[in-house]
Amino acid sequence: MTHSARRIGRTLAFVLPVVLVLSGTLAVARVPWATSPDTQALTASSKAASAPAKSRTPQDILRDKLLVELQEKDPGIALTHLQREVEARPSLAKHCMAIARALGRAAVQHYGPTRAQSFSRPVCDTSFAYGVSQQTAGS
Repeated sequence: MTHSARRIGRTLAFVLPVVLVLSGTLAVARVPWATSPDTQALTASSKAASAPAKSRTPQDILRDKLLVELQEKDPGIALTHLQREVEARPSLAKHCMAIARALGRAAVQHYGPTRAQSFSRPVCDTSFAYGVSQQTAGS
């Protein structure tokens, strides 16, 4: 398998579930083995929906956005945007290290340990570099 095919496959493996979750796709169909033949099929717009969708936290949304950006552009751009977001919204500061570590791990998977380490910078202390080292040690 060529490098570009792997890259496309990894990108799709990451982006597709995120797109499906974010789009709120829900498919509920009638099954032929249902006990009552006159049971109505449930739909997403049903008034009797059992539970509301769980809302995502701002840090989860930011992390997912930055992971996509890392894949499409490079970790340096994602780290710059992480720093800007934390400066603009100080409430995200307590999540900065975890997000930077996740970016570091993703960078190793996408770029390899040597190239991933080259993007390190002091955003959220050294959390990106720590994420790179964690992923490298785990490989």
